[in-house]
Amino acid sequence: MSATAGAVVFDRAKNGTGESVGPVSSTTNWTPPACYYAPKYTPDQLQKYKESIWGVESTGYQWDAEQRDKYVNGNPYKDFNKAKAGKGYWWDSYVTQGREGDPGAADCDKDIFWVDKGDAPPADIPEAITPEMLAQLAYAEIRVPSTKVDLAPAGTTKVNLPTWAWLDTAKFKPVSVTASVPLLNVSATTTAEPVALKIEPGTDDATTYPASGVCEFDSGHIGEPYAKGKSDETPPCGVRYLRSSGDGAYKLKATITWKIHWTGTGVAGAQRLPEGTFGATQNVIVQEIQSVNR
Repeated sequence: MSATAGAVVFDRAKNGTGESVGPVSSTTNWTPPACYYAPKYTPDQLQKYKESIWGVESTGYQWDAEQRDKYVNGNPYKDFNKAKAGKGYWWDSYVTQGREGDPGAADCDKDIFWVDKGDAPPADIPEAITPEMLAQLAYAEIRVPSTKVDLAPAGTTKVNLPTWAWLDTAKFKPVSVTASVPLLNVSATTTAEPVALKIEPGTDDATTYPASGVCEFDSGHIGEPYAKGKSDETPPCGVRYLRSSGDGAYKLKATITWKIHWTGTGVAGAQRLPEGTFGATQNVIVQEIQSVNR
């Protein structure tokens, strides 16, 4: 468990781990929110914060007077809402970790506002935290394994020789992250499940199996390990190079597509989020088949 974004706490116990894991990228132009509003201060904490910046030269007299009028003098709040201590919280904006330079981080520019316990935040604040928004923030925390496929022949193959490809499926299990706001007793769990492997040979002079280059997960398996006696068979997942790589190597790219869904407080059933992908490249040397003339 770790608190990394103010009021939001992330539980990564079921997330991908290890040196070769990385974040999924949405297959659309969708991104998780760059900022949001959530509880931040009690009345005493807000008073301490505000009084620490009032009088600072950069704020200016007029701004200080407007703020005192709003939070102290009763227009609309009086004495930092101390009469409601324990009955609610002051909400303020947060910037999602890692999105500090994102233009969207400046969208949450409303003044600090009060929300009673059990009440929904004002309807005109779409960035206020909800279970769905928690699910989106958890999406950004998902980490999945790097996609290095097993090949036969491994590393070096021959022109026109079918190369079998498969994955060690023990590494490719569903992963999940739970995001919650303990003060509000709301949470959401976002889960990513592998659904397909896409193979890009690194050259147009190649044929993939299947022709689309997309190998579907089937009962937890993808592709089929090569075994002795299968040299004349067509691999269910693989590639056949039509031209030598010369003195270099082709950069074969393998990308896993992850189906992503979430469940959350007060939400019936699993809800979908955009699919995500994560891939990696590996070198494949392709040699001409040498023949001996007698």
